[in-house]
Amino acid sequence: MGKKYNAAIEKIDTTKQFKLQEAIDVVKQFAYTKCDESVDLAIKLGVDPRKSDQMVRGTVVLPHGTGKKVRILVFAKGEKAKEAADAGAEYVGAEDIVEKIKGGWLDFDKTIATPDLMGVVSRIGKILGPRGLMPNPKTGTVTFDVGKAVKDIAAGKVDYKTEKAGIVHVPIGKVSFDNKKIYENARTVLDAILKAKPSASKGKYLRKLSISSTMGAGIVVDVSDITL
Repeated sequence: MGKKYNAAIEKIDTTKQFKLQEAIDVVKQFAYTKCDESVDLAIKLGVDPRKSDQMVRGTVVLPHGTGKKVRILVFAKGEKAKEAADAGAEYVGAEDIVEKIKGGWLDFDKTIATPDLMGVVSRIGKILGPRGLMPNPKTGTVTFDVGKAVKDIAAGKVDYKTEKAGIVHVPIGKVSFDNKKIYENARTVLDAILKAKPSASKGKYLRKLSISSTMGAGIVVDVSDITL
């Protein structure tokens, strides 16, 4: 890491656990780059995601959005294609888009597909899947209600899913957001994850929580401060 990062770290007590609101203030105070960094939550859960009955995943609409312009691609035809375009999708198509992606084009952030086109989309599953771009019914991105799906994503809908180590990473805004907006976005995510606790999860569910900017250090949040 660079000198600015090291200088910022030296001013932070990395052994201390902060209340969520305090942690947000520290993250904003020590974001040192000129760009408007994202603010992210890292949540360690007491689950084993290798077991299907302990997988925690879902979607939530952040009340204040992520602050990022999301480029949405919709696989649809006919009236549904028009509906997607009218709702604000940047790209809409079917076989033509599949061929374009096979050629290496990936200038989009989220994908939606109508159910009847999933057979077409599956041809590029090996490209989209590893990048987390494959439409999925569980996240509401395989649907005939494409207009609503596009608007939800544009408004700040984010996905969350436990990774192998039982950690969930979720973006909750930008450093330029005021503290209240970041806090409300964070609480929205945390409340959704707490409510999604699998019945098979035993012992302490919320194990560890930290918040950071894209280039900043993780600030540890006191999990006892987090309740529904």
